[in-house]
Amino acid sequence: RFHHTSRSRLCSCSKTVSDEKYQDPFQLGRKDLKNLYEDIKKELLVSTAELKEMCEYYFDGKGKAFRPMIVVLMARACNIHHNNSREVQASQRSVAVIAEMIHTASLVHDDVIDDANSRRGKMTVNQIWGERKAVLAGDFILSAASVALARIGNTTIISVLTQVIEDLVRGEFLQLGSKENENERFAHYLEKTFKKTASLIANSCKAVSILGCPDPKVHEIAYQYGKNVGIAFQLIDDVLDFTSCADQLGKPTAADLKLGLATGPVLFACRQFPEMNAMIMRRFSKPGDVERARKYVMQSDGVQQTTYLAQRYCHEATREISKLRPSPEREALIQLTEMVLMRDK
Repeated sequence: RFHHTSRSRLCSCSKTVSDEKYQDPFQLGRKDLKNLYEDIKKELLVSTAELKEMCEYYFDGKGKAFRPMIVVLMARACNIHHNNSREVQASQRSVAVIAEMIHTASLVHDDVIDDANSRRGKMTVNQIWGERKAVLAGDFILSAASVALARIGNTTIISVLTQVIEDLVRGEFLQLGSKENENERFAHYLEKTFKKTASLIANSCKAVSILGCPDPKVHEIAYQYGKNVGIAFQLIDDVLDFTSCADQLGKPTAADLKLGLATGPVLFACRQFPEMNAMIMRRFSKPGDVERARKYVMQSDGVQQTTYLAQRYCHEATREISKLRPSPEREALIQLTEMVLMRDK
C-alpha cells in the first residue's frame, strides 16, 4: 500500500493549503448538492415501474458524488474570480446533475461490457435485470441527461458536454484494443484514461466556468484542473486494484487483470519484467496469467511509479487552479487533489 505508507513524504508538493484555510470540500459543496439525487430522479420521468427501479438503482445517495462536488466548487471558484459572486447559478448546478447522470449511465454500460457482478458493494444492474435491460437503462439515463442539457439552452455548453459522451465511447473502444508496440502502449493507456474518466470532469468544469465567467483563460484553467484531477483519480484507482482489499473497494480486486487490461502498475512493471509483454498481448487469458502478472506487479515498483505519476498530475491541477483569485472554494479544490491521492477506496 505504497501511497499510504509514504504519502506524508510524497505529497508535500501540493501542500499549499494552510490549516486555517482548510475547508473540507464535501462540507463546502454540500449546500449546493442538497437533494441532488432527488433532482436526478425527477429527471428520470419513467412510465414503467421496472425501468424506473433500474434507473434509480445507483442513485441511492450512497455514492460520494465526487464529480458533482468538483463541479459546484469550480462554479463558485470561477464566479468569485469573475465578479465576487458567491452564488451558484441554476444552470451551473444543472451541469453538476448532468455530470452525475452521464457518469452513472457509463457505469451501467461498463458493468455490462465487463460482465461485472458487484458495484459499490451491491449487485450490478446487469446481474439483477439482465444485460439487455441494463443497456436500455443506461441509454435512458443518457437520454434524460441530454434533455436536461438541452434545457440549459446554451449551444456552447451542449457542445462541451456532448464531447464527454463521444469521449466515453471512444475510450471504451480504446480499452477494447491493445498496442503491440510497447512505446505506444503507455500513451494509449493515458489517452484511454482521459477519455473514459477525465473528460467528464474536465468538460464539466469547463462548462460551469463558461456559464460563470467570459474569460477564455479561466475556461482553460477549469478544463486543465478537471483533466489533471481526473487522470490522477483513475491512476490511483488502478493502484488500488492491486493494493486494496475487495471489501474496501466495493468490487473484486485484480479486476482489471481479469478483464485483460494492462493499467499503469502493469505497464511500469513490464519494464522490469519484459516477460509480461506476451501476457499483455494475450490479455492475461492463459491459466495462471492473472496470478503471475499480479506477482510481477507487486515485486516491481509499478505501484510506486503509478502513484508518483498521479502526484505529478495532482501537482499540475493545483498549479492551474492557483491561478484563480483566492477563495474557500479554490482552497477546497486544492484540498481535493490531496484527497484523490490519499483515498483507499
